[in-house]
Amino acid sequence: MNQTFAVWIVIALSLAGANLPFLVQRPFLMLPWTQPGEAARPVWLQWLEALVFFALLWGVGYLTLALIGQAFFVASDPASAALFMGKLLMTAALAALLLAYPGWRNRGRAVHKPFFVRLLEMLVLYGLVGALGFAFEANMGNVFPQTWEFYAVTLSLFLVLGYPGFVYRYLLRHRKPPQKPRTPSAPSPAD
Repeated sequence: MNQTFAVWIVIALSLAGANLPFLVQRPFLMLPWTQPGEAARPVWLQWLEALVFFALLWGVGYLTLALIGQAFFVASDPASAALFMGKLLMTAALAALLLAYPGWRNRGRAVHKPFFVRLLEMLVLYGLVGALGFAFEANMGNVFPQTWEFYAVTLSLFLVLGYPGFVYRYLLRHRKPPQKPRTPSAPSPAD
């Protein structure tokens, strides 16, 4: 894989992942507390669902590292390129399906996501994009050890990439759809 191509994929996914929590009202995470608009469930069930969800999310990140980081890719061989792209698309589809499940479960309900939940979603997407970046790095050669400074800088850059979505959600004035005029009720036959 070409290093430039890998970098642009990670940048594009970072831009999309940082803005997605602000642009989409559907929840992406199964949280152990009830969000405004969700159906009430027993507390033990909420915690169990959240633990299973985050374990599956960790599994998708680990699968990404294993499949993409250890994949054999030769740019001149169309079969290895197709296999690599298939693995990449498969892991992306698994992550998308897993993140779509909480919104699917709450279909038909207007769930309101507070700002804190949007930040949690950004952190989860930062982790998934970071796992893909590490997988690309492992696929191309040496994996360099990272210290806390690396994570502080990349998280800051991820938050800066999410600024357009923040502006759209919280700083722009959104017009409310016009309300339908009330039709007067027909007079009753007794009148």
